[in-house]
Amino acid sequence: MRNLTFTTLCAIVAVLTHGNIVMGGSPANFRAGAAVSDITPSLGDPIVGGFQPFPGKDVHDELKARCIVLDDGQTKIALVVCDLLGFHRSLSSEARRLIQAQSGIPPENVLISATHTHSAVSALGHAGYRSEDQLDDYQKFVARRIADGVQRAVLALRTAEIAFGSVDVPEHLFNRRWFMKEGTAPPNPFGKVDKVKMNPPAGSPNLVEPAGPIDPAVSFIALREPNGSPIAIYSAYSLHYVGGVGDGHISADYYGIFCEALKKRISNNAVDSNFVAAMANGTSGDINNINFKTPRPGKPPYAQMRYVAEDVAGKVAEAYPKLTWSDSAPLAAKYRELDIAWRPIDTDLLTWAKEMEAKGKSGENKDVIAQSYAGRIQRLAQASNPARVPVQILQIGDICIGSSPCETFAETGLEFKKRSPFEKSFMVELSHAYLGYLPTPRHFELGGYETWPGTNYLEPQASVKMMDALIDMAGQLKSKAGSR
Repeated sequence: MRNLTFTTLCAIVAVLTHGNIVMGGSPANFRAGAAVSDITPSLGDPIVGGFQPFPGKDVHDELKARCIVLDDGQTKIALVVCDLLGFHRSLSSEARRLIQAQSGIPPENVLISATHTHSAVSALGHAGYRSEDQLDDYQKFVARRIADGVQRAVLALRTAEIAFGSVDVPEHLFNRRWFMKEGTAPPNPFGKVDKVKMNPPAGSPNLVEPAGPIDPAVSFIALREPNGSPIAIYSAYSLHYVGGVGDGHISADYYGIFCEALKKRISNNAVDSNFVAAMANGTSGDINNINFKTPRPGKPPYAQMRYVAEDVAGKVAEAYPKLTWSDSAPLAAKYRELDIAWRPIDTDLLTWAKEMEAKGKSGENKDVIAQSYAGRIQRLAQASNPARVPVQILQIGDICIGSSPCETFAETGLEFKKRSPFEKSFMVELSHAYLGYLPTPRHFELGGYETWPGTNYLEPQASVKMMDALIDMAGQLKSKAGSR
C-alpha cells in the first residue's frame, strides 16, 4: 500500500510539474492548442488611431484575441495576438497574472501583442508616460478575455507537428518616410524642417527616395495534428495597417480579414473547423500600404484591405503544402524589463509647448496637431525615469521570436534576423506595452513624425539597448539548446 501511494504521488507530481506524464524517461509528445476570444468593445466608446478620437457607431467585424498554446512536455508557452491599436504595460501584466493563476503558464512564457488596427477603441488607459496604471473597465475585460482564451487553448491541446515557413510579399509594402527635394518639405509643428517627410504627397515630383527599407517576409509557424488536420498558424508581416473603413466602424483591419481568409483556405472551408489563424504585426513603424511614387485611385471602404489580406493569405496558403514538419520542438523563453530613459525634453521645447497651449485656450491657435503635441510634450517632461521596457525572446525548436513594445522600424526587424543566432528568426512589435515609435539613432538625425517628442516616447539610444538585450537573450537560449 505504501509503494502504491508513492507511485501515485510521483505521477501526480509529474502532472503538476510538466503538464503531462513522462513515461519511461522519454519526452512527452509535442502538443498544440488554439482558441479565439471576442474583445469587441461597446458602441459609443472612442475609436483611436488619429489625433481626435470619435465614438464607434457600428461593428464591421468583431475584434479578437487569438491564442495559441504550445507544450513540449516540460514547458508551455502562449502566443496571443489582439486586435488593438496597442495596450498599456499594466494590461499585459494583469493578463499574464491571470494566465498563470488559471493555466499555470509563467508570465515570462506568454507573448501578448497588438496588431495596431486603427479602428479599435483604446486599451492604452490614461498613463502614456507611466509604466504602471490602474486598469479601466475595457482593459480589465480584455485581460480576462485573453486569459480565458489561453485557458481554452490549453484545454484544446493535442499531439501536434510543427513547421516554419516564410514567403516574401513585397508588393503591399512601402516605406512612408521620404527624402524630398531641398526646400520642398513643409515645417513640422515645432516650426522646424525635418530631413524626411512621413506620408509625403503621393505622386509629388519633389520625392527623392525612401529613407529606409521594407521587410517583405511573412514569417509563420504552422501547427497540425499528425493526421494532417490543421490546428493553427501564427504569422507576422511588417505592414502598419491598411485602413479605409466605414464611418465610425470598429474593425480588425486587414489582420482580421487575413485570418478568416487563411482559415478558409487551410481548413478547406470546413464549417466545424477549430483552426485558428493569427497575424501579428512585424516591424512596421515606418511602413504602410501607400505607393507614394504611383498613387492608386480611391476605393470603397474595405476594398483595399480585403485585396491585401486575400493576397497575403493566398501566398501563405500556397507555401503551406511545401512545409517540412517535425514532431518535436523544445520550448524556452527569456523576458526582461529594461530601464530606459523617457525622451528628454529641452527647455526651449517645453516653453513652446506652454505657449502653444495658452494660444489654444485663448482661441489664437486652433491647430489640432500643434495643440496635441503641446499637451504630449508637457506630460512627457513630467515623466519619472526610468521607463520599464519589456523585451522577450521565445524559442520554439529552431525558431526564435523577438519582441518590442514599440512601433518598430523595418530595419530593426531586419537587423534582428541578421544578428540572431537562430536562422529562423523574426520580430513582433507592440508586445506587452505601447511605448510609441522606436526610430534608430540614424532616424533621429533625420527627424520626421516618428521622431517627434510625444510620438516617440523613449531616449534616442532605446533601439540599440533593446536590440542588444534581445540578441543577448537569444544567445543564452541558443547556448543552452546546444548543450542539451
